[in-house]
Amino acid sequence: MNNNNPAGMLDTIIIGGGQAGLALGYFMKGQKRKFLILDASQRSGDSWRQRWDSLRVFTPAKYDGLPGAPFPADRLSFPTKDEVADYLEGYAAEFDLPVIHGIRVERLWREGDHYAATAGGRRWEARNVVVATGSTQTPEVPGFAAELDSSIKQVHSSQYRNPQQLREGPVLVVGLGNSGAEIGLEVSRTRPALVAGKPTGEIPVKHGKAAARYAFPVVRFLGLHVLTLGSPIGRKVAPGQVPWSGVTVS
Repeated sequence: MNNNNPAGMLDTIIIGGGQAGLALGYFMKGQKRKFLILDASQRSGDSWRQRWDSLRVFTPAKYDGLPGAPFPADRLSFPTKDEVADYLEGYAAEFDLPVIHGIRVERLWREGDHYAATAGGRRWEARNVVVATGSTQTPEVPGFAAELDSSIKQVHSSQYRNPQQLREGPVLVVGLGNSGAEIGLEVSRTRPALVAGKPTGEIPVKHGKAAARYAFPVVRFLGLHVLTLGSPIGRKVAPGQVPWSGVTVS
């Protein structure tokens, strides 16, 4: 065994210990694979703990569980970010998943018939690698932000925690995704607020338990079985539609 690679040759390295990484680990554990999950955070679920204070999941608890472990809450409730974080930490412990925390992979490359990854002087080798870090690790800041007057306080959503961080006066929220909409709603309760951005779609009913009971199942069915590239209706309404290739996207 190589001293720089004490784990020996692995079947798979999973980079990222969030929902996707842990769910994949659950299935690999069931197949008795030799694998490791390398996670940059200090605890499972930290990516949720570090978000703004009032954040709740946008889907009811009955849709929020990972394989093998339903989310432990009222099925129609919307869990807080800390409840999600604790659930992920408990999930990793319950299934004894081999997560190594505090590891931010610095380099990943192919070496002959396998892959190698390094971080902080440590090295791992595996026949497969899954990158499960998500697509929003790097904050996006408009180019004009640096040109704004220094008297204007700027806070990216990744650093926003609550309205007390902000100075007195009106607020401009740039971006109308989930984060922008939720933060805009929160700050608007105590001061004038304007949200700038292109709407990305919304459910046609008021969000809450009633929607979770009646509307969400319908929306979910449409998303999984009707509005896909595998159906004539889905292909017709899809933006920038492409010729049917035999792949269903949901």
